[in-house]
Amino acid sequence: MSSAPRVLIAPSLLSADFANFAGAARAAREAGAELLHFDVMDGVFVPNITFGAQTVRALRHHSDALFDVHLMIVQPERYIEEFAQAGADIITVHAEACVHLQRVLAQIRECGVRAGVSLNPATPLSAIEYVVPDIDLLLIMTVNPGFGGQRFIPEMLRKIAHARAMLDEAGSEAWLEVDGGINGITTPMVVRAGARVLVAGSSVFGHPEGVRAGVEELRRAVWEAEERV
Repeated sequence: MSSAPRVLIAPSLLSADFANFAGAARAAREAGAELLHFDVMDGVFVPNITFGAQTVRALRHHSDALFDVHLMIVQPERYIEEFAQAGADIITVHAEACVHLQRVLAQIRECGVRAGVSLNPATPLSAIEYVVPDIDLLLIMTVNPGFGGQRFIPEMLRKIAHARAMLDEAGSEAWLEVDGGINGITTPMVVRAGARVLVAGSSVFGHPEGVRAGVEELRRAVWEAEERV
């Protein structure tokens, strides 16, 4: 799953204009973002409701970005096939929402899609220790999921670093992704801790100078972090 540049940008539609998702998707891709992040919420696992597979399917015709679908829902196994058929390239489920996590990850891969697993801030890495060989992406939540625009939880830097060490020790090529409070200030810190995919919502779609400026600001912050390594 190697790719260049070394750190990838995944703007989150949660912070985009819901009345113009197609325009937001095109703007993000034109700005150089490699992924488009879909925060799918059911109002049960998290206290918010967003969108479903129909949104993924509709936007598939408007973007060639990798579609990074983050299922913040209970019993995600009910909808894996539907999201895969809608055009998802990556489907990420929460360890906390799966009774049989390994089975769900296998289900995702059987659909021909990359399998990701996400952990809430208070969930320890030990929750996914024995499924590392089954994942293509590990998503560390750096805020409590449910709403955009939240502040980054500083304690998560240590968790990101430990996740990086876990993946490296296992010889895993899984991408290490972070989501929550990612902006020009927090980006250098999470990149130095080992993150390789940055989910950013308000800092991209809410940037006062537009989407391109938001993506470019994150890219400059990545370069700053890499220069200091």
